[in-house]
Amino acid sequence: MKISLLVPIVALLGVFARAEAQAPVTAAPDVDALFHSKDPKLDANKQVAYHIVKDLLEAGHWERANEYLTDRYIQHNPLAASGLAGVVHFFVDVRKVKPTPVPAKMKTKVVAVTAEGDLVTVAYVREYPDPKDPSKSYTTTWFDMWRFQDGKADEHWDPATKTN
Repeated sequence: MKISLLVPIVALLGVFARAEAQAPVTAAPDVDALFHSKDPKLDANKQVAYHIVKDLLEAGHWERANEYLTDRYIQHNPLAASGLAGVVHFFVDVRKVKPTPVPAKMKTKVVAVTAEGDLVTVAYVREYPDPKDPSKSYTTTWFDMWRFQDGKADEHWDPATKTN
């Protein structure tokens, strides 16, 4: 009886060990191509998302935010206030982002870009130190989603959480 009980337990432990294993998240080979669509409206929205990531998030040119974000920009990230001024304040004054030259091509590792209606979602590769072994790292996925109105991002979602 002890052996028959031991077999399922050993099998179950094997399942849990495999459940911790992870296939690394990898970026698409041609990130810039992901920000295009044959549909003109989706293409235009994807291009604005591209510049939000490349010009604002990567290069820190928040003085240009009004080119890509509406004045009322609704923010669902719990760390930043809504409104154009609120998001600019978050990156410039709170996070202390300094502008750098805008790269010719996006450097951010992007997994996928999807566009439907007035929404564009960008999924990124995120790399973090392994808490069990800081000499190692692991990858996971982050996302930003924007709703567009009149050619600018008007609302934003991401998985950010409050920190201590």
